[in-house]
Amino acid sequence: MSVPGQVPGLRTERPKDIDLADPAFWRLPRAERLRAFALLRELDAPVRFTARTGRENGLSFYALVKHADVKAASRRADVFASAPGVTVPEPARWAKAVFGNSMVNMDGAGHAGLRRIVSRAFTPRLLAEAEENIARVTRRLVDEAVAGRSTDFMRSAPARLPFEVICDLMGIPATFRPWIAAQIDHASSHVGVERRGLARIRVPGRGLRSLARMQLVMARLAHERRRQPTGDLISALVRADVDGQSLGARELGAFFSLLLVAGVETTRNALAHGMALLSRFPDQRALLVSGLDRHIDGAVEEIVRHSTPIIQFRRTVTTEHELGGRVFRRGDKAVLFYASANRDESVFAEPDLFDVTRSPNPHLGYGGGGPHHCLGAHLARLEMRALFTEVLARTDTARALGDPELVDSNFDNRVRGLPLTFDPVPMP
Repeated sequence: MSVPGQVPGLRTERPKDIDLADPAFWRLPRAERLRAFALLRELDAPVRFTARTGRENGLSFYALVKHADVKAASRRADVFASAPGVTVPEPARWAKAVFGNSMVNMDGAGHAGLRRIVSRAFTPRLLAEAEENIARVTRRLVDEAVAGRSTDFMRSAPARLPFEVICDLMGIPATFRPWIAAQIDHASSHVGVERRGLARIRVPGRGLRSLARMQLVMARLAHERRRQPTGDLISALVRADVDGQSLGARELGAFFSLLLVAGVETTRNALAHGMALLSRFPDQRALLVSGLDRHIDGAVEEIVRHSTPIIQFRRTVTTEHELGGRVFRRGDKAVLFYASANRDESVFAEPDLFDVTRSPNPHLGYGGGGPHHCLGAHLARLEMRALFTEVLARTDTARALGDPELVDSNFDNRVRGLPLTFDPVPMP
């Protein structure tokens, strides 16, 4: 089945009216998009969508929308490859230039070797120090937020938590941080945003130059740490060696870009969605507050499932393969829609509800397992656990006012703004 594309306004009960390749679909309210994915999950096999505008005209992909299919494809990296590019539409030249040497875009032995080197750098001592630092940074940022009475979560001190933690972990000097934060904000504000009728992954020339300059700064720091290590992640990475293999300059630059841009933004968006969910579901907030130690880990997992910061990644089929009732041919593109898999009714009872006691909760918010499972999942969990524990223990009045304002993106559930108040809740 190939869907012809009839989107504007959607509000349909017919799968044939859904077109995931049409930028108009990604401008719809999130609730409507989730309903569309629910309709697609009812079909017998993955559907093919074909772009009909601009430079992507004629390019097609199959949408994997069921939990079982996304999980299975994630664990067969030999069949569903990342190296040709992981974005829809086709990766722009800047993405290949900046992230081409990143683990995200690698397969096989090269990916496994690079991942082993990076994993070796995350020593138990480094992770233990990071956990202690997360607690300190969280307390300081929540102090600032409470004192300053922030009105937008995305501009509040707590939203800086992932950036501050990663900078501390990497040992980035304080004098560099404002400049690096500006480059990250500039780049992330343009990723996956519609432009000229195309919902494509893009960074304008100025943004590409900013990312390139950021990589040069990180290369300079790496050179200094190679000569004089300081016990941080950069020092560990430049000295990490597995079977005589170490990271080259381009691989270091790509990893640092991925860590600073993707690592910061995904967690920051999850934190914002979490604030909104705890405000929209006051019964779940009350349950969480009544037993923080008992429920906080479940709450963190449910926030990730419900919000799914990364909507999708693309894979390229390497050989004929059957999955989910569809025979894929070599060269076919398959898009793994994690946002849909995390609402699969066959896996999650009442998937649209936010339930901090949901168990089991086999969400795919960090990927579907396999070799590309998110390396930063542990760090993200620590940050979310620390922030929500601190906020809920310190104040019972901090809450979001309404739903997050989202960027129109086919790639991530990125939050542009989230009104926040510390005023007492009015009595009915």
